[in-house]
Amino acid sequence: MYRNCFEQNDKLKKQIDSFRPLSSDALAQIKEYYKIGLTYSSNALEGNTLDLAETKVVIEDGLTIGGKPIKDHFEAIGHAKAFDEVINLAKKDYFTQDNIKYLHKLFYSNIDSENAGQYRTSQVIITGSDVEFPEPDILNQKMQEFINKLPELKKTFHPVKYASMIHIIFVNIHPFIDGNGRVARLLMNLALLQSGYNIVSIPPVVRSDYIRALQESNKNNFTPFINFISEMTLEAQKEYLKIIQRFA
Repeated sequence: MYRNCFEQNDKLKKQIDSFRPLSSDALAQIKEYYKIGLTYSSNALEGNTLDLAETKVVIEDGLTIGGKPIKDHFEAIGHAKAFDEVINLAKKDYFTQDNIKYLHKLFYSNIDSENAGQYRTSQVIITGSDVEFPEPDILNQKMQEFINKLPELKKTFHPVKYASMIHIIFVNIHPFIDGNGRVARLLMNLALLQSGYNIVSIPPVVRSDYIRALQESNKNNFTPFINFISEMTLEAQKEYLKIIQRFA
């Protein structure tokens, strides 16, 4: 269903790069736009009930939406803080275990302060899944192996494939008790930003395709997920190009 769009991605990136550098005012507006959009979409994929407008109100105005779970508000506020940290980390060309733990802490502190930024201490079992996640006592080892592998992956793969593989590997390690999907998408976007691409959101309307492609990666069939992300990147770049053209 989804196809490899690396060539189209590269062409659009060249177009986008021709508009750079953007003004500080434009960058600030764009950052806020994507903070709201990515927070909404990433949380919605995990069942958060806040819609886009409600997410915006919670993040920008600090208001509580009547009839909505308080946890959903905490997820929006926490994700927005983690997004800001991703923007800071994008100035570098790498990230570490401590960076990952801090992203999780920012997202999860108001939900579960005890486990925020801490690797899980119990085995995770997902109902209906045949995936076997690493035991808690080897999570540090698995995560360090993941970090050590990144330079070679970045050198070898197209940036979109590199970002996709970061998502896949991280989710398959599943280091945290909760919030792994959201951290995976933050790391994927961090990798894209560090490679000169822009933020990529996964619309809730394609959630089933996203999950299906991710499940294929559990069988070491990475192509469906990489193709899926490459198409999501293509659509994100088309949108980004329209946005920055308004500032030209």
